[in-house]
Amino acid sequence: MNKTHLLGTVGAVAAFAALAVGFTASATRPALADTKLDKAQVEEIVRDYLLKNPEILLEVQDALEAKQKDEQKLAALGVIKENKDAIFNSAFDTVVGNPKGKVTIVEFYDYNCGFCKRAMSDMAALTKTNPDLRFVLKEFPILGPDSQKAHVVSQAFQKLMPQKAGEFHLELLGGQTRATEDVAIKVAVSLGADEAKLREAMKDPAIIERFAKTYDLANKLAITGTPSYVIGNEVVFGALGADVLEQKIKTAKPTL
Repeated sequence: MNKTHLLGTVGAVAAFAALAVGFTASATRPALADTKLDKAQVEEIVRDYLLKNPEILLEVQDALEAKQKDEQKLAALGVIKENKDAIFNSAFDTVVGNPKGKVTIVEFYDYNCGFCKRAMSDMAALTKTNPDLRFVLKEFPILGPDSQKAHVVSQAFQKLMPQKAGEFHLELLGGQTRATEDVAIKVAVSLGADEAKLREAMKDPAIIERFAKTYDLANKLAITGTPSYVIGNEVVFGALGADVLEQKIKTAKPTL
């Protein structure tokens, strides 16, 4: 338990203890009519109780975290329902796997995210073992100017050669060097893109507008890092591995 959580838990216990003391004094007012507990006394009662029963901190913390997770899931559910098309069916996202699959998983990624690079194998494994899986790649450049410029190239390439967008994604994300504008252009050209046309397509202001919409969507979903996924009615954070995502997909099937 970190210090912030510990302090929050102690605060919750202290508030509860103060409330309990007040209730007890009220319930037994005839006997305690002249008894008044000041702040220092309440704090001493709480301290003594916690020293004798330290396990209560873990119980309260677990209950608090469970409540927060439930609230987060409920909030995300509302956002997903209100933004279903933007999340699952954006025309600007690359789709791998089965384009007409009944089950969809959406990944928010950055080309310079090390965890996203490691998660590439998860995508490959999932699309291979799930012929009915539609895997949507949502560009979310959050790791600096190089990332944004590389993603601009990606969007321009997708517009010019949508049939090879999946190949471009694998080549750039799977590269051993940092993804930059120059590196992304080299990948695009190696896949057959005309560099002059590509650079012209990169000037489209709509690309930056799309990123802004993705940032707004991520903010509503409480997504702050990559990779993050939307599977069914749930937001999943981090590179958790193919096995965990597989279980999430199975659970999501009835809701899609």
